[in-house]
Amino acid sequence: MVRDAWLLDLGRKPYREVWELQKALVDRRAEDKIPDGLILVEHNPVATLGRRGSREDVLDPGLEILEVERGGEATYHGPGQLVGYPILRLPDRLEVKRLVTDLEEVLLRTCADFGIDATREGPERGVWVGGKKIASIGLAVHRNVTFHGFAHNVTTDLREFLKIRPCGHDGGIMTSMEKVLGHSVDLEDVKASVIAHFQAVFGVTFRRVNLSELLPEPPSGHRPRRP
Repeated sequence: MVRDAWLLDLGRKPYREVWELQKALVDRRAEDKIPDGLILVEHNPVATLGRRGSREDVLDPGLEILEVERGGEATYHGPGQLVGYPILRLPDRLEVKRLVTDLEEVLLRTCADFGIDATREGPERGVWVGGKKIASIGLAVHRNVTFHGFAHNVTTDLREFLKIRPCGHDGGIMTSMEKVLGHSVDLEDVKASVIAHFQAVFGVTFRRVNLSELLPEPPSGHRPRRP
């Protein structure tokens, strides 16, 4: 049975702002005020540390660091990277492993659309190409609702990963669609592929929405400043 879901495409936004938004939407979903949905976004440069992360994994003191609730260690977000945050209510916390597998499937199919032979086979969960990681997945669950999600490198500047130890590895372990293919890739084309495969894998039909349709009032990070 196909379910209705919302899709919120934010373009490029600061990480902290979207982090606060996720938490507000998690509460709305837990209270059945909104259905399941997906946020797609591109972030400004930032390093995030998951529950097993350490500030020692960030090698550049000039890079903004945020400690967040997701699983995993250190990762980098920045321009050219498509980030997806599924806001989904789970029937059981044990479903998290299935969710990771399904997100991997979405990204594997997306890579295949562009002629990239990707796999799940790597040192940890995520999507891999030739022994290098092209997409990372890290989730959190609150009130049986998921947030955080995946980061898929499209045209990401891979030199930025040398400023951290991604998931405890040397930054050289990361790759991107652009690097694998040897030419630039339109992020909007990748986004369209991700949307199509997410709908197929998760059995949903998306309706694009504006933020005002999901929240009666914006979270603190979205409120306009007083003059």
